[in-house]
Amino acid sequence: MVVEPGFMFSGMIIFVFVFGLVLSVLHIVLSIWAYRDALSRGKSQEYAIIVLFGLLFFPVMGLIVYLVIRND
Repeated sequence: MVVEPGFMFSGMIIFVFVFGLVLSVLHIVLSIWAYRDALSRGKSQEYAIIVLFGLLFFPVMGLIVYLVIRND
């Protein structure tokens, strides 16, 4: 069975699209979780918004920083 090159290319495009979509949804869910977690720990709403924007703009580094400072 021979697979056409165009079929393989369209499969890769769909995979990249779905992978990017899953990462985007995970990014947004993680940012919302951190916002709600900051509020539930008794932090001010301004602090929670800073955490939210920090995770939206710097996802990996923002998550690491938030996980380190959230235990204070």
